[in-house]
Amino acid sequence: MKQSRTFIPTMRQTPADIDATSHQMLLNAGYIRTNASGIYTFLPLAQKVMHKIENVIREEMEKIEAVEIMLPILQQWGESFIGDANLFNVSDQQGRHYVLRSMDEDSVTALIQGDVDSYKQLPIILYQMQKQFRDIQRPKYGLVHSREMLTIDAYSFHADKKSLHEVCEHFIQAYSTIFTRLGLHYRLLNAQWKKGEGTDSPIEFIAMSSIGDDMIAYSDSSSYAARLEWAEAMPMEQQNEIRLKDMEKVETPAMHTVQEVAEYLHVQPTLIIKTLLYAIDGEMVAVLCRGDHEINEAKLKRQMNAQQVNVASLEEVQNLFSADPGSIGPVKLPVGVKVVADQAVGSVVNGVCGANETDYRWIHVNPERDFAVDSYMDLRNIQAGDPSPDGMGMIRFAKGIRLGQILESTAQSKASVTAGFQNTEGEFQQFLIGSHHLNVSKLLAALAEQFYDEDGMKWPRQLAPFDIHLITINGEDEIQHQLSEDLYHLLRSYRYDILYDDRQERPDVKFTDADLIGIPVRMTVGKKASEGIIEIKFRETGETVEWQKEEVTEKLQSFYNA
Repeated sequence: MKQSRTFIPTMRQTPADIDATSHQMLLNAGYIRTNASGIYTFLPLAQKVMHKIENVIREEMEKIEAVEIMLPILQQWGESFIGDANLFNVSDQQGRHYVLRSMDEDSVTALIQGDVDSYKQLPIILYQMQKQFRDIQRPKYGLVHSREMLTIDAYSFHADKKSLHEVCEHFIQAYSTIFTRLGLHYRLLNAQWKKGEGTDSPIEFIAMSSIGDDMIAYSDSSSYAARLEWAEAMPMEQQNEIRLKDMEKVETPAMHTVQEVAEYLHVQPTLIIKTLLYAIDGEMVAVLCRGDHEINEAKLKRQMNAQQVNVASLEEVQNLFSADPGSIGPVKLPVGVKVVADQAVGSVVNGVCGANETDYRWIHVNPERDFAVDSYMDLRNIQAGDPSPDGMGMIRFAKGIRLGQILESTAQSKASVTAGFQNTEGEFQQFLIGSHHLNVSKLLAALAEQFYDEDGMKWPRQLAPFDIHLITINGEDEIQHQLSEDLYHLLRSYRYDILYDDRQERPDVKFTDADLIGIPVRMTVGKKASEGIIEIKFRETGETVEWQKEEVTEKLQSFYNA
């Protein structure tokens, strides 16, 4: 493609409201343009990159026998849309209500109902790659949070849980392969996934990025990764060699925080046992953790198998203990108060806790000797520097962009409850449905977040909009012009995709644009054209070499096959 014949409107000045590097780079390099808040036009370069991404996705979908369909963008209003505040609503001339595509489970289920009516036709996997619309109030970070996006939404229908689980595993492998082929640095959040078992928690794919909304905990030495609220904290080592001292009550006047108590008593926060009173499904429970740890209420709710978990009010604490909340502890608790503790509490020796009397603490307190614990559980937030739950490396924190999720769930939407098939016993049975989603527009943004430098994009070979950027320094020089034309036609005959900068622009403009666009190989035909020498610059490394015209095809083949 000759650059004078395509549309690549590069920019030198970035608009002031741009808040993400990927957004800035894609704008400056002429990949996208803003149409309205959260709505973007994909220009020719972006379209070429997107087509490569889509091709990889379709290849991997085909490998797991997923079948592509195309549902309408305009969907008729139904019960499943009630309560969704982010829909775009429209009406026709007869007053009938519709929404712009937002979700597909009901539509896909209705599509197969009646045509897939026997267990012999299952499993079946249908997916579409289609525009989706969300009325986001404050779009940000360009394509990361946009109102119009390209997504993959796949639904698998099954007769039994084994089949559902197997297909979910196939999707995990497919999405992982897609990201690996694209060169994306990502993490699979699978803290709740157990081999051979299902889960109601989604398996999520997160791309590492400083603009991500999701904070994750990951191992620096393995593939372990999880959301902070789900990351497992390992038990602490026991300290059996320390001599147990006699418990003693001491005054700690006007001490309200762990740090204040620790400094006053000259102890480390690790020796302080915090006690928090919770109302859990109507029952008062004392929840213990170490002073340097924080209770994770999502874990508490899950571990207690509870429906409602609330911190007790000041009035409830004072009525039960006759003490301020900061002074309560597990020693000599009121009758009927259950005690659960984070597993790290079990390793505390000669610790400190509230004495259930305002401004007083017990020192030299030891679990089990001085107070009983009904259950030890993983109840705390994991911390950076903790051992990884898989036993490999240490935990680190990072932000990321959620790109997709796989949900193995037998739950049905309202409109899917009556959909089903005839099982092996000849009886009606509801479909088991897995849902598998990927935001392709956001994937482009995540890739742009990872493949750039201060000069512009740095696309890997498998993603770049073109294979080679051919630049002529002086198009009016007949020798340079002819060598450029010869190279252009030669390389096209070898099926390389060429962007040929034949514009009448200054060399510095051409080089700046080339760096912004980020094609892997830049070929410059300049003063040495009379000697048949071309300057080659590799965008990834910045390395510059010279090749003879006769060796160009051989060396390009070596580069692209490496």
